[in-house]
Amino acid sequence: MTKSHAPFRADHVGSFLRPQVLVEAREKFNAGQLTREELTAIEDQAIRDLVAKQKELGLKNLTDGEFRRAYWHLDFFWGLNGVEHTQAQTGYVFNSTVTKADSAELSGKVSGENHPFVEHFKFLHSLADEEHVARQTIPAPAQLYFELIRDPQHVENLYSHYETKEELFADLAKAYKQVIDDLYAAGCRNLQLDDCTWGAIVDDQLLGRIAGDPSKAQELRDTLKQEFLAVNNLLLQQPWPEDLVINTHVCRGNFQSDWAAQGGYNTVADTLFAKEDVDGYYLEFDTERAGDFSPLAQLPEGKKVVLGLVTSKTPTLEDKEAIKQRIQQASEYVPLDNLYLSCQCGFASTEEGNKLTEEEQWNKIRLINEIAAEVWAEHK
Repeated sequence: MTKSHAPFRADHVGSFLRPQVLVEAREKFNAGQLTREELTAIEDQAIRDLVAKQKELGLKNLTDGEFRRAYWHLDFFWGLNGVEHTQAQTGYVFNSTVTKADSAELSGKVSGENHPFVEHFKFLHSLADEEHVARQTIPAPAQLYFELIRDPQHVENLYSHYETKEELFADLAKAYKQVIDDLYAAGCRNLQLDDCTWGAIVDDQLLGRIAGDPSKAQELRDTLKQEFLAVNNLLLQQPWPEDLVINTHVCRGNFQSDWAAQGGYNTVADTLFAKEDVDGYYLEFDTERAGDFSPLAQLPEGKKVVLGLVTSKTPTLEDKEAIKQRIQQASEYVPLDNLYLSCQCGFASTEEGNKLTEEEQWNKIRLINEIAAEVWAEHK
C-alpha cells in the first residue's frame, strides 16, 4: 500500500473544545462522584457526536478531539511504564499565563506495553470508514525528553535511572515503537507526533531563561537541536510499514488562547526541516511570531506542509483572500501540490480549551474547507 492517508487539503491539528457535558463529567469523576465506567460512557458519546460533526463538515482526518485527556502531552507520558504523574516547581510560562504544575518524571525504566491510548484508538477507528481516516495524535519523543529535563529536580531523578542520554533515548524509542506497533495492529495508519520543543527553542528569550544566562541562548539551542533530532529520529528511522504515515506538528504554545514562544523557523530549519524523518509537517503560521515562509526552502523534495494559517486562538474569521495570498507565497518554497491548510494548532490543547465557542470553532473549519476548495479546486 502507498501512503495516501494524510494530510488532506482541508485539515486540522486534532484537539477540539470539550462539550459542557464532558467538562461536567470529568469534574464529577475527579471528585469521586462518577465511576470510570460512567465517565467512559460519557466520553464515548461525546466522541461519537464529535466524529459525526467532523464528517458533516467534510473533514477526512478524524480525531477523538483528545476528549479523554487533560493535556495534549502529559496523559500520554503517564500511560508509559516507568513514567509517573508528578508536580514541577512551576507550570509552563506563557505570555500572560502560567499553566498548572502537572508534569512527568521517571519511576523506573521506560517501556510501552499496554498503553491506554491503544484502546482509545480502537474506539475511534470503529467510527471511521472508507472515506475517513482515524488519526492518532501523541507527543513526540523529544517532548518527553524536554519534560524530563525542564525541572532541575526531575533531571536528578532521570539520571538515577539512566546513566546516559543515549541509554534513555534508546528506551524511549523502544517504548514508542511498542505503542506505535500496537496502534498499527489496531488499525492506525495516520500518526501525528506533536512537538512544541522546536517551537520553544526558536525563542531567544525563552532559551536565555532556561539557560540562566541570555548570552548562552544560541549555545543551548545548538545542543537541544541535536538532542531533539537524535531522540526523534531514533524512533522515526525504525522500519515502519509502507502504509503508515507519520507527520509532526510544531507550534509555539496553545493554552487558553495564550502563546509561549516567538521566533521564525530559520534557527531550526537546518535540523527540523532538513533532517527529521517525518512524512509531513503541520506548522504554525497564523501570526508574525512564526516568521516568514523562507525556511521551508530547506525541506527535502516531496515533503508535505500543512500551513497553519487560520488561528484557533480567537473567534474572528480570517480574510479569505489574505489566506489565499499567503498560500501562494508559501508555494514559492514548496510546490502547491504539497501544501495543505489548517489552523495553527488545535482548539483545546488542554481540557480548558481556547477562548471561543464550539460554533465559532466549527466556523473556522468551514472557512478552511471553503478556502481549500477554491485554492485546490482541481484536487477535489
